[in-house]
Amino acid sequence: MADFDLVIRGGTIVDGLGNPGQVADLAIRDGRIAAIGTVAGKSREEIDATGRIVTPGFVDVHTHYDGQALWESRLAPSSNHGVTTAVMGNCGVGFAPCKPDQRDMLVAVMEGVEDVPEVVMTEGLPWNWETFPEYLDALDARELDIDIAAQLPHSALRVYVMGERAADHEPPNADDLVQMRALTTEAIRAGALGVSTSRNLMHRTKAGELAPSLHSEEDELTALAGGLRDAADGVYQIIPRVMGPAKDEFALMRRLAEASGRPLSYSLLQMPAGDPDEWRVSLDALAEARKDGLPMHAQVAPRPVGMLYGLDLSFHPFALHPSFRPLLDRPLAEKVAAMRDPAFRARLLAERPEDSNPVSLATVKACRFAYPMGETPDYEPDLADRIDNRAAALGLTPEEYAYDLLLEQEGRAILYQPGANYRDGNFDAVHAMLSHPGTIVGLADGGAHYGMICDASFPTFYLKRWVANAKGDQHIPLERAIAALTSEPADMIGLGDRGRLVLGAKADLNIIDLDALHLHAPTVVYDLPAGGRRLRQRADGYVATIVSGVVTYRGGTPTGALPGRLVRGTQRLAA
Repeated sequence: MADFDLVIRGGTIVDGLGNPGQVADLAIRDGRIAAIGTVAGKSREEIDATGRIVTPGFVDVHTHYDGQALWESRLAPSSNHGVTTAVMGNCGVGFAPCKPDQRDMLVAVMEGVEDVPEVVMTEGLPWNWETFPEYLDALDARELDIDIAAQLPHSALRVYVMGERAADHEPPNADDLVQMRALTTEAIRAGALGVSTSRNLMHRTKAGELAPSLHSEEDELTALAGGLRDAADGVYQIIPRVMGPAKDEFALMRRLAEASGRPLSYSLLQMPAGDPDEWRVSLDALAEARKDGLPMHAQVAPRPVGMLYGLDLSFHPFALHPSFRPLLDRPLAEKVAAMRDPAFRARLLAERPEDSNPVSLATVKACRFAYPMGETPDYEPDLADRIDNRAAALGLTPEEYAYDLLLEQEGRAILYQPGANYRDGNFDAVHAMLSHPGTIVGLADGGAHYGMICDASFPTFYLKRWVANAKGDQHIPLERAIAALTSEPADMIGLGDRGRLVLGAKADLNIIDLDALHLHAPTVVYDLPAGGRRLRQRADGYVATIVSGVVTYRGGTPTGALPGRLVRGTQRLAA
């Protein structure tokens, strides 16, 4: 009879708690870590990890798998980048609570804010819920390749309580506020890990209408905080306004943290426009709040938050031109054939983008600041290679130069525009944010931006860029980096049973060949409901990923095992 279900032998155990790595065996029994050291017992399965690192599974606190977790079992691309727990329901958007006549409204918000095609949601969502507890019940029935946890989205809650008044951005009345507070408490007690909202004016429907939560006043935001206080549990997640005084925005978030008595996390980026030091103002205020005992964290990205452009993606320089509109939903080959016609080229270059959504217009115009993305993506491109600069050197307009780039690789070429976090053409701001004691690695957005962004590869990039290939004094020690991907986000969100390799912890692990770690360029696949399109990004170097003691990936290939489940509420380490 076997003593253990699985033993990993001879790997360098990096425990996720910041301690230096130690060569040892690790044994798993009944989905928990049962032994670390020299393991002599028998096991049903063994993995030789000699020369590899053994880490906790990565915990991603900022994803949008709210729909994908219901229409498929593999939560890629996160699950093939070492993520074993994903927290969804961020940015105030999601699908519950929701009355039947409100479904179209929530779909429109998700389509615009998170770039999930309407037809994908229409075909893929079962809508077998109305309340948030019922939504959790629907998730509870799912078998997945990773664990998931949910947050209550403010826009859905506002629409559920206020109906059309929410979409019209009317202020709530006293009864509305009481109901929002009570429903927040109900969601937390049913198993939500927190509540989320957004104040980012870029969050709009595809038609350009603002998401329902965006003009909410402080009394409404405080009602959500009150719901957390009443439940005595949960985290407040917020997307602050990205333009305007950071000092004022942080002061509001601090008041919300004080009102809730619970942890609060918010997104922090170095923006490409406005005051270049606003992110520093926010970090200074964060340090002061934490000094005063408030459990506040900033979610930061380990590289630029980059927009991807291509003929097969949601945006490119000509996507909103009148002559290109009839081609938007046509096969790629038809787009390429049309664009190779000299007459069509001349007509398209003479036009300008037109759309009711100002964010969409700004997005296509920003393509002049993009760079060609090769097979091995360069997320720190040289300024001289930017499209506008290359075009000027050749005596072309940015549009003329981009036109030719888009036709490379039979129209599959991708252009990369490093927006936030690359204002000065370097990673100095990113390093400063990652080094701050109050920050958490986040903002990967897995499950969203299917045709615009592919940042779910953040964990792989983080290890490759900041540990294996760090430049100058920006090297982050391996043990520190693993803690940033595991125990730190897990503890922030209330999942103390994972993100660490200690006895009794949940057996979620990665076995990684750090020297072989490699990130491939994103590619387009059509495998969503209704044949919908999305970006995928492969990685080399992941020898195995394990969830609840079960191997889910070997060498980057899924095993077919689906041990992932819904996590209800905060979790503590088992005795």
